[in-house]
Amino acid sequence: MRPRSISSILLSAILVANSALAREVVLVEAEAFDDVGGWVIDQQFMDLMGSPYLLAHGIGDPVRDARTTVDFEEPGPYRVWVRTRDWVAPWKVPGAPGKFQVILDGVALEPIFGVEGEPWHWQDGGVVEVGDSVELAIHDLTGFEGRCDAIIFTQDLERRIPDGGEELDRLRRTWLGLTEEPVETDVYDLVVVGGGMAGTSAAVTAARLGLRVALIQDRPVLGGNSSSEVRVWPQGHVNQEPYQRVGDVVMELVPDKAEDSANAQRAQVFDDDRKMSLAQSEPNLDLFLEQRMNGAVVEGGQLQSVTAQHTRTAVRTRIRGRLFLDSTGDGSVGFLAGADHEVTEVGHMGASNLWNIKCLCDDEEPLTSVLEQACEDASFPRVPWAVDLKDKPFPGRTWGKTEPETKGGARPISIGNWYWENGFDRDPILDMERIRDQNFRAMYGAWDAIKNVEKRYPAHKLNWVAYIAGKRESRRLLGDVILTGEDLRDGKQWEDGSFPCTWGIDTHFPDSRYSKGHEGDEFIAGFTHGEGYTYVGPYWVPYRCLYSRNIGNLFMAGRNISVTHEALGAVRVMKTTGAMGEIVGMAAAICERYDCGPREVYSRHLDELKESMRRGASLAATSEDPVR
Repeated sequence: MRPRSISSILLSAILVANSALAREVVLVEAEAFDDVGGWVIDQQFMDLMGSPYLLAHGIGDPVRDARTTVDFEEPGPYRVWVRTRDWVAPWKVPGAPGKFQVILDGVALEPIFGVEGEPWHWQDGGVVEVGDSVELAIHDLTGFEGRCDAIIFTQDLERRIPDGGEELDRLRRTWLGLTEEPVETDVYDLVVVGGGMAGTSAAVTAARLGLRVALIQDRPVLGGNSSSEVRVWPQGHVNQEPYQRVGDVVMELVPDKAEDSANAQRAQVFDDDRKMSLAQSEPNLDLFLEQRMNGAVVEGGQLQSVTAQHTRTAVRTRIRGRLFLDSTGDGSVGFLAGADHEVTEVGHMGASNLWNIKCLCDDEEPLTSVLEQACEDASFPRVPWAVDLKDKPFPGRTWGKTEPETKGGARPISIGNWYWENGFDRDPILDMERIRDQNFRAMYGAWDAIKNVEKRYPAHKLNWVAYIAGKRESRRLLGDVILTGEDLRDGKQWEDGSFPCTWGIDTHFPDSRYSKGHEGDEFIAGFTHGEGYTYVGPYWVPYRCLYSRNIGNLFMAGRNISVTHEALGAVRVMKTTGAMGEIVGMAAAICERYDCGPREVYSRHLDELKESMRRGASLAATSEDPVR
């Protein structure tokens, strides 16, 4: 967040004043296509590169075309520009897996897109003649993570478009006809930013306790890492003594445990509808889905509002509130508001993309026609741009294994789980697209080695791969208490212990067994465990870790609370973060009742918070004894 210079303000004014005189420019945002086909909308990096984009996440099979109709006020010749990037260019490897074509009225433009280099940029598509409208399509050629941000048609055949930054952002808004000022909401009692387990638990709890709540989530589903998009099974224990009701809302959100309740399983295991239905059933809760928070207004050390941008329409909404919760994981609200925070710059936990495989036949007996056809359908191309693992170890290789093979050439496999993780020494915010993409390269390289080098799993194919990265660590916002690993080991007790922590002091690092040859881009993690990394649980973490020490009306819940890197290893699992959310919801209700801030809940109303913790926020508890 930098103050705008006088020159940038003048330039903006000149652009607006001259827009009516400029030759026609038609901007088509890819995420706003009428039909995105098999492409998916990826919003994770829009704060860095300027926009959501379409991703051809076909796991090696080209995805269906994205299609839309574009109208022109003035037919004639236009130059076409396409904003994209070659996503494997940072590694200087052969091939360009993200290749795609742009098709106008059934005819492909001559250039192949997604092949020119690393940064996001406008690739020249040449000059075309258009009529009153054209049918526009984006045609994926590989299924290997091609990406298209936007397409521009300009009558000025010599015009160059800025590749990014504030100038491109201003031009986007002008060309899209968007208002300078966001749409503004009424004032909410509590504004929750981030719809993972922590944020959803907080929003439901606060709404049940009578507060009017806004829940802002940049995806179409709730649950974050526990959703079908990431597929991490929630861990940790709640409903513990002496506050057995803390965790009631969490367990309403968590699906019933079954035999396949584990990481990277089928989508139904994570039951997105359960979370959404619970949130939608609360009359005091307004959902702002597919809205990316990217602005904040602070006055006198108090947040006044946050601004969210719709990930398909780019329309911005200013959501005003009296209290705010940062449950973004990245501490994004706190960062924009100027909250004190810390980042472990090197040696932090990375991010993962889980994945699984499936067999294409029921009968895996060798030499049957069914198996032969399945093997043909399950073929996988060589991927020279992926991490080269043909002669390197990784979990799931046959080397040194003694398990007997099963029918169809299969053997028990341990790929696709939590330990496929990277980004340990890279910036967890600025380098996040690269971190996610290295996970792709490692996964595709491992499957290539298994299928094409070791000739295993001939009838299997990649079934599902997360494209939303499962983050573990980035910014941690600082509160009046910063919990440490020593606090956990020493069993330090706090008068404001508020949520139970039961997971070990589990931090991740590159696994030395698989690191050789991948230094700086390691992609398999080990974890701390055993002596020195355990403590007596449940450990009740202080409430003072759940609000900002310098932004007076800001709560936090999730992996961005006030802890050290080491203590984060214990508090970051999702049932635990959900319990944090419940406590924030209860504390927010107390703030509303007494017209006070989060700090005063500890200094003046701690007994009342404890009473709320004893009562819990289940539907039965809140209907019998409402706070308001």
